Amino acid sequence: MTTPTEDTTETDPVLVASATGDGGNKPAALLGRTPGQIAWSRFKRNRIGVLCAGIVIFYILVAILAPVITKLYGQSPYVPYGLRDMSLIDDNQVPIGPGGGMSAEHWFGITPATGYDVFAKLVYGIRTSLGIGLLVTIFSSIIGIAIGVAQGYLGGKFDYFVGRFTDLLLGLPTQLFFIAFTPIVLIWFVPANRETPVYMRVIAIVLVQTFLGWMGTSRLLRGLALSLREREYVEAAKIAGASPTRIIFKELLPNLATTILVQVTLTLPAMVTAEAGLSFLGVGMVEPTPDWGLMFQDAVNNYQNDLTYLLFPGLSLMIFTIAFNQFGDAVRDALDPKTIR
Repeated sequence: MTTPTEDTTETDPVLVASATGDGGNKPAALLGRTPGQIAWSRFKRNRIGVLCAGIVIFYILVAILAPVITKLYGQSPYVPYGLRDMSLIDDNQVPIGPGGGMSAEHWFGITPATGYDVFAKLVYGIRTSLGIGLLVTIFSSIIGIAIGVAQGYLGGKFDYFVGRFTDLLLGLPTQLFFIAFTPIVLIWFVPANRETPVYMRVIAIVLVQTFLGWMGTSRLLRGLALSLREREYVEAAKIAGASPTRIIFKELLPNLATTILVQVTLTLPAMVTAEAGLSFLGVGMVEPTPDWGLMFQDAVNNYQNDLTYLLFPGLSLMIFTIAFNQFGDAVRDALDPKTIR
């Protein structure tokens, strides 16, 4: 139900253009709006959604431009300033000055003992966590889409056996298996007596999180594909002799695009948080690689000295998670107005 102050013209199927020529006797042209234009109109009226979209874009730009930002800032996330300049840290290895040693050179202070710049680590940490989370979201979504749609359309024994495997994975304690499997995957690629390169850690995290992260998308799309395969246009495609592959790509996937988009926007913050959790627990990224989880690890070890170590990574991760979840809700409401509460 709409209120009297709301613009109800968005649901009108056509817009009437002004008549032109022949003294106004020419029939008016009918100009329709595409579903994308209607969805964009709904989204623009959602102020919280627009604000959260701006925050999401800001985080993405920070991640992409991290080298530029730190170069302009004049500090590096990989330089232990406390070890280079002993005047920055006291005898107890605690930064000198309030707020963890905040100054004109180090805006958010420096870390205890080593003296890494907190602001530079935060900027690069966004890049690391968001980049890994994005890779996991892309790969897990592709697998979930492929398996879920195939299950729903093909049905039969394929649906049954794949469904039981999906149930098995859904029954696993995901976070515990993230922690347990990541070191095992690392040992597959790099022997325990050798130092693990950063890129191999990224590959291991992406593999483990992808393997244990596709089931939700698959289960959701399976249910929708089961209902869509009984629609008239799918039956017509079968009668016309279309192959199952063509029906899936030409008939089912276009009608599932909205659900897939919303699912991706809700999956990404969960994967970013999971990656930060792995690093916090010591099985993800390691120093000196900047990462949100490692910043939380530093904060837990040093929050007695100064709460600012917990404040900056905590606020940044909380704002990102809330903004992305609200952005996903706004996209869902814009694309499917029936879901608006």
